[in-house]
Amino acid sequence: MDKTRISAITDEIGKSADEAVDFAQDNGLVAVELRNQPGSKREYALGREADIEAAAAHLANQKIKVSLLHTSLLQFTWPGTPGPGAPDQARWDRRLDDLRKALRCAQIAGCDKIGIFAGARATDPPQMFERIAGTLSEMAAEAEKQKVSLLLENHPATNVATCAELAAVMKLAPSKWLGIDWTPAPDSYAVLPKKRILNVRAPAASLTPGKPESADWKAILLALDKDGYGGRIAVSGASVALVRDSLDEIKHIIREVA
Repeated sequence: MDKTRISAITDEIGKSADEAVDFAQDNGLVAVELRNQPGSKREYALGREADIEAAAAHLANQKIKVSLLHTSLLQFTWPGTPGPGAPDQARWDRRLDDLRKALRCAQIAGCDKIGIFAGARATDPPQMFERIAGTLSEMAAEAEKQKVSLLLENHPATNVATCAELAAVMKLAPSKWLGIDWTPAPDSYAVLPKKRILNVRAPAASLTPGKPESADWKAILLALDKDGYGGRIAVSGASVALVRDSLDEIKHIIREVA
């Protein structure tokens, strides 16, 4: 584990593409993640090819890799889901078309990982697991054609929020093209299928002592290293200052465990 394994999301480290590159270079980042165009809410994955082509070329010119493409794929209430949100039938119907757009975007960016979700959280998420697994397996089969891995992110607003929920869905969807983009959760890391963890998130709050979301990152990094984790640690925060502070903290912890 070393500092070259740290990444960040471009729209969190700059209000423009140039600012994001400057931040990455100033902080020694050799890889970044793409989500929205910096300074906007326009999602790369479902936007114009010209936008991702420009971003990819700009990063490549500065010798910065794209390690993960974030998307909003499946991040909505699915039809037939018991819960508070209104179902989005149109997005559900075009889920594979949207996936193909995202896969094309990843190809342009030279990236082999795409982040996805498991639907807006239902009243009883475990009742959704079979359906989630079937949907993700269908999408993973499409991603396999392009040799791109889909990474399921655990998020409290979705049907997969905890380690136990991640483990349950992964067991039902065994495709090697479906992995995990893991954010440390209060329950046990031990239940996760370690070889399927392909990216790890480090939100700013988890690196701040005293916060309810704070995590023991020294223990986490030691456990990941022991289990042979070879992916990246992606810091995130609501502002450039928060991301910078988080970077400094995770670098300090990495030096302690290296």
